[in-house]
Amino acid sequence: MYFYISFMLLFFSFFFVFLGFIFLSNNISFMLDWEVFSVNSVSVSMTLYVDWMSLFFSGVVLVISSMVILYSYDYMSHDLYSSRFLFLVFLFIVSMMLMIYSLNMISILLGWDGLGLVSYCLVIYYQNSMSYSSGMLTILTNRVGDVFILIGIGWIFNFGSFHFLYYLDENYSWTNMFVTFMILAAFTKSAQIPFSSWLPAAMAAPTPVSSLVHSSTLVTAGVYLLIRFGSLLMVNCYLDFFFMISVFTMFMAGVGANFDYDLKKVVAFSTLSQLGLMMSILFSGNFDLSYFHLLSHAFFKSLLFMCSGLIIHSMCDSQDIRYMGYVCLDKPYTTSCFLISNFSLCGLFFLSGFYSKDLIVESFMFFGDNFVKLLIYLLSISLTVCYTVRLIFYVLVGGITMFSFRSVDEGNSSFFSLIVLVIFSVIFGGIYSWLVFETPFVYFFPFYMKVSILMFMFFGLAIYLFFFKLNANFSFLSNFLGSMWYLVFLGSSYLNFGYYNFCYNYKFVIDDSWGETYFSTYLSSLISIFSLKFNYLIFNNLKYYMFSFFVLMVYMMF
Repeated sequence: MYFYISFMLLFFSFFFVFLGFIFLSNNISFMLDWEVFSVNSVSVSMTLYVDWMSLFFSGVVLVISSMVILYSYDYMSHDLYSSRFLFLVFLFIVSMMLMIYSLNMISILLGWDGLGLVSYCLVIYYQNSMSYSSGMLTILTNRVGDVFILIGIGWIFNFGSFHFLYYLDENYSWTNMFVTFMILAAFTKSAQIPFSSWLPAAMAAPTPVSSLVHSSTLVTAGVYLLIRFGSLLMVNCYLDFFFMISVFTMFMAGVGANFDYDLKKVVAFSTLSQLGLMMSILFSGNFDLSYFHLLSHAFFKSLLFMCSGLIIHSMCDSQDIRYMGYVCLDKPYTTSCFLISNFSLCGLFFLSGFYSKDLIVESFMFFGDNFVKLLIYLLSISLTVCYTVRLIFYVLVGGITMFSFRSVDEGNSSFFSLIVLVIFSVIFGGIYSWLVFETPFVYFFPFYMKVSILMFMFFGLAIYLFFFKLNANFSFLSNFLGSMWYLVFLGSSYLNFGYYNFCYNYKFVIDDSWGETYFSTYLSSLISIFSLKFNYLIFNNLKYYMFSFFVLMVYMMF
């Protein structure tokens, strides 16, 4: 079953990419509109929009999905419910396809909600307390984005149509508020500040799910939605504010990855950093480069997750990088793929990530007007190199080999899925930049500006070599930076903690104190007191009679 579904998805991915080149060269697009029902003057319709952008993205999603399903044949081979896992992954892919081809706010909501619901089912797949709490944090954060989508639907409902395509080149008085709702919805799905805490928590899912979710589907849905809005996005008056939020997300994720010791969470932080990079260039108005990096990032990030999963398997399912080391001696094939994906993430020359990432930074240097923004940008690049080198050192080169028996080996399906993604991680950037862009993106700078990106990459290597051991001496700094600036606490534990304190104080005051005494047990306590007094009078009457006699005698004497 795994092989059939994988082959089917791979066939459709190549078919969609072939169609995408035809649509791009001939400038073709189709809109299919199906009216589901009509009430008075309101028409609720299902809309599909097919153009080169949706075809390319669906092709990338399907080729990664096919490799993930093929990889899962080995990875989930010992799972008792592997058929259920396969069904959930297939539902996830269908929801993403619905989201990609939708042009109507109603049909977008169907794919959007499908992604959130199925991702919750996949995060809690292992059924333990950590998975349950992570899944609840994931779905509740995504529900915030669903609410913003619903508000946007209600807002655009007042103006005649659910198709935002009709308003792309117009500037009405209400578009500013509508676009703000859409940006906030995209921020929850793409885990920008302050909604970032769910993305590392979602690592409780199985590794094939993480490879699919955090490369090309769930987290990129927000970026793709904003790319679709295109020129409508540029009428928003808060773009500078949202741009700074995305830049700070990129910087925060880069710092957090340097202080974390969980292998999957470090890769999740790198995903968050790249999402901030896509969002920032998108708010600068360059949608083509954001879309380019969206596609190129999908290949090497899914490859990185797959290699991490095989390494975790060989470590007896331990994810702590401090217990790893010298994996290159045991798994040369996985190590080679792991290095290629990491180098592509850093933007090493002529790999897939280089073509998109270098263009983004150079375009910002060309059009940017703020030195502080540029400095944060370049520092984020250096932090990417820093945590990548740190990961390579702990996992492959240095570290301590705590596990002397590593019996888990890669299967043939893992071999094939890795090599396909390695090929795309190497050649995709060059092919896209030559075949898709009508004119090549080339920026001319003075020599010192041209090599500044390379210098900051070496600066990231220097940060690791000289400062990576300092986090053990600054426990507060390590705790603050490693917990995403306390966003994990503020986004999840803080709300529960405050509610728990309120409930505890309420119980202490109402149930255990004066409320319990005077409201719940007052009458029964009063009856108990009177009955006790009557009991004394009845069963100790001689003593009371003698006492009352003496009291009466004393009273009469005076």
